[in-house]
Amino acid sequence: EVQLQASGGGLVQPGGSLRLSCAASGFSLDTHTVGWFRQAPGKEREIVACISVSDGDYYADSVKGQFAISSDNAKSTLYLQMNDLKPEDTAVYYCAASTYTIIVVTPDFYDYWGQGTQVTVSS
Repeated sequence: EVQLQASGGGLVQPGGSLRLSCAASGFSLDTHTVGWFRQAPGKEREIVACISVSDGDYYADSVKGQFAISSDNAKSTLYLQMNDLKPEDTAVYYCAASTYTIIVVTPDFYDYWGQGTQVTVSS
């Protein structure tokens, strides 16, 4: 059974940093495209970043140079390092896995989802 468990969210001041983790089980991170999405109140779920098997990494324009996605296949864990956080980064963050191996940015192409972790950036 595929399971994803996201953690690491919390309340942080503007300019602060957080690292999200996503523990995966039931599949191998290095054979699936895996990624992070976020959903702010009243907005659609949007891609933040993903790691594909064949095409490398992808970042949304809004987080380039600010966030970094990585994975530790030995630990079956996906990470999202978030730096210089801004109030507009406030959202529920979800990790997800796709059966595709290319870069996919649409939530519909992801088959498995973690439960979400709240990130709030506020002073």
